[in-house]
Amino acid sequence: QLQLVESGGGSVQAGGSLRLSCAASGYISSNYCMGWFRQGPGKEREGIADMFGRGSSTWYSDFVKGRFTISQDSAENTVYLQMNSLKPEDTATYYCAAIWTWTPCRLQYGRYANGYWGQGTQVTVSS
Repeated sequence: QLQLVESGGGSVQAGGSLRLSCAASGYISSNYCMGWFRQGPGKEREGIADMFGRGSSTWYSDFVKGRFTISQDSAENTVYLQMNSLKPEDTATYYCAAIWTWTPCRLQYGRYANGYWGQGTQVTVSS
């Protein structure tokens, strides 16, 4: 089974940047959806960004479009989330998810529900 481990979270000031990493135990092929989700205090888990086809296609939440970027390294075992211009509203636990599929997941939580999930990494943005 594919194991995912997130890292890179921490505490930053509003306007700052963080780069989250999702390290996979195996090869992330073009048939994997790879996504980033987050859950803030008292909120439901929401999709932030995901990719398909080793990054050939990407989708972003309107809340982060233009500020966050999802990407994959050349070794195809790590997915990143570059977060710029962070806001206090971005404070949440961030999760990496993956699932093997024939078609893109288009940031739909239901497509990832039975897939692989990391343990989460905390991001706190102070004002």
